[in-house]
Amino acid sequence: MTYELPPLPYAKNALAPHLSEETLNFHYEKHHRGYVNKLNQLAAEKPAWAGKSYEELIKTESGVVFNQAAQIWNHTFYWKSLSPNGGGAPTGKIAELINEAFGSFDAFKEKFSAAASGHFGSGWAWLVRDDNNKLQIVSTHDAGNPIKDGHNPVLTCDVWEHAYYIDFRNDRPKYIATWWNLVNWEFANSNLK
Repeated sequence: MTYELPPLPYAKNALAPHLSEETLNFHYEKHHRGYVNKLNQLAAEKPAWAGKSYEELIKTESGVVFNQAAQIWNHTFYWKSLSPNGGGAPTGKIAELINEAFGSFDAFKEKFSAAASGHFGSGWAWLVRDDNNKLQIVSTHDAGNPIKDGHNPVLTCDVWEHAYYIDFRNDRPKYIATWWNLVNWEFANSNLK
């Protein structure tokens, strides 16, 4: 099996003015594609890896293979966590669960933003659920993925510098504030039980 770069769920200019086409070109075409290319190189050296899904590799591998598979999965999930028609307050079941877990959307937004902006180094901020749909915020370093820890991802924010450096330079908090304008609540709802 050859791993393929999953298509973006929208045009590369669709997230403007919040995230520029230039950012998506670099982030998707260089970084996301780079992880796919590297995983294919590794799978060519050890065919047993080539027959596994990204989720299987995330759960069973470590080191360079885990890093590539997790970064492909994480980025694919990140693109789906964003929408040109996103942002605003959540609706549906996700709104209920956020209020239940955090008290209010504003309290959740504050805690999630703090986790994302306060994350040291490269990584990810996640909204995850357990098997009972109880929500929590977690952050992972580097290619870390909450599936490895038994969590079910609901939304993510990429806090690697390549996600925002073109548009925001080193101003991660400004990027995170802008990220809220793109949050795909419909996708979040689809990740609930």
